[in-house]
Amino acid sequence: MAGYQGWFRAAGDNSAARHYAYGNETHSSIDAWPDVSEYEKTYETPFTLKDGSKARFFSSLDKSTVDLHFKWMQQYGVDGVFMQRFYNVTKEGNGKKESAVILSNALEAASKYKRAIAVMYDLSGLPAKGEDCSSIIADWKYLVDTLKVTRQSGANTYLHENGKPVVCIWGIGFPDRPYDIRNIGLERLIDFLKNDPVYGHCTVMLGVPTAWRELNADCVHDPYLHTIIKKADIIMPWMVQRFSPLLHNDMDRYRDQIINDMEWCRQHNIEYVPCVCPGFSWHNLSKHAFPEDVKPVGSIPRQGGRFYWQQLSTAMLAGAEMIYVAMFDEVNEGTAIFKVSDNPPVAKEVSFIDMDGKPSDLYLWLTGEAARMLRKEKPLTLQQPERKP
Repeated sequence: MAGYQGWFRAAGDNSAARHYAYGNETHSSIDAWPDVSEYEKTYETPFTLKDGSKARFFSSLDKSTVDLHFKWMQQYGVDGVFMQRFYNVTKEGNGKKESAVILSNALEAASKYKRAIAVMYDLSGLPAKGEDCSSIIADWKYLVDTLKVTRQSGANTYLHENGKPVVCIWGIGFPDRPYDIRNIGLERLIDFLKNDPVYGHCTVMLGVPTAWRELNADCVHDPYLHTIIKKADIIMPWMVQRFSPLLHNDMDRYRDQIINDMEWCRQHNIEYVPCVCPGFSWHNLSKHAFPEDVKPVGSIPRQGGRFYWQQLSTAMLAGAEMIYVAMFDEVNEGTAIFKVSDNPPVAKEVSFIDMDGKPSDLYLWLTGEAARMLRKEKPLTLQQPERKP
């Protein structure tokens, strides 16, 4: 399963956005440019390609965009996606309306292409004081009653684990968040999702920091996190930016992290999902968000798929039975596995990663290969697979 942002807007798509995903030639928030050659609808941007033509971008609001993405999932063997639902869209407004459109289109496409789909609530945007997870409870009722997320009109492909629909809450235990996990109503939210007679009976998955078990490094030093984790059914540690192919034997550290995490989870009867990503890059975003700490382009390089396959194969070798891919369409941080262009725009003040000369669909193909190995439909190989001509 991969994460799906669905937050990209383009000038001319009738969205309420006041800024667009791709930005302009002096300010962009993305580091990977999508290959838009197969999209039904695209939009002209201020950027220019090497040949002098205008670069084009897609909009997540278009039904045809979402349909194409789920078609790719079926074509390449990606099992499905967690639809990211940020805290702000759980409250009334244009964000909620547009997010509902995208989620409705995704539910229809998931049914059409027989792909799994689930909701992941991201606590990003939750303030330090004055608000808690109550709006998420109200929003889940809305999703169940109005959008009918757990009972699509066509084939019901909502993700289930142990016979129950999976709902994820992401962003618990990160020290850079303004909220305190002790006073935002997490226990009440988990109890609602698991035990409410009408809207409950769900399998609850939590997104936590890599060092959740040790309560150090990228994690709050609060043992209350373990109290919350023990109330859940599945945990998924966020491992993006925590490992790099540029560090000697870092996959050994990644392997040991997974093995030790899984042992803790076995002792507490919790399922475990390691996280993988193709690489990482947020040079353009960091120039404006962190002007004192601008990151290089491709700070965690993809290496033509080598780094991605190292994580996938290491996770499976360590005993993982489920894997979370970060992310399907995340071009902001350069972690997208969908089709990314090896011929991105050229600009003086904005830089994009390329595909190391590889086909734009490489990471979709590798994900499908890993899925077949995970299901033991073909033997696991530690060496990156190569497609036959």
